Amino acid sequence: MTDMFLEKFRALVPKYLEDEWQEEDGLPADELDAALSDHQFQVPMVLREFYLALGGCEDLMEAYHYFWDPEELEVDDEGFLMFLEDEEEQFTWGFRVGDLSVPDPIVYRRNNARAQWKSEEGTFSEFVFDMFEWAFNDED
Repeated sequence: MTDMFLEKFRALVPKYLEDEWQEEDGLPADELDAALSDHQFQVPMVLREFYLALGGCEDLMEAYHYFWDPEELEVDDEGFLMFLEDEEEQFTWGFRVGDLSVPDPIVYRRNNARAQWKSEEGTFSEFVFDMFEWAFNDED
């Protein structure tokens, strides 16, 4: 399978960090596969490519929101694979387990206080690019 998003995710390093992408900004495929091997689920292709491109880049993995390390991914009781949390732990983002075979699935956000999931009405790639645009360009 071809890499659909890998180069676009790698391009976020020079765009927002004003530095060239380096191999250590991503996770090696064998390390990523080992970290994911204990899970009873497959991650969507787009999330795999995100980790391969940026999984080692702390400045992006922890920019106002915290992407979970691959070994920390988990499915909640409502059937959502959770991958991201905001710094105040008010919201968690994830995918419906039924959508994990989709290459770039729709992202859902859970209000942690109410434990309610709501569609973000965008795919993971759209969500990530919009989130970094907000995180690095919001002057307010």
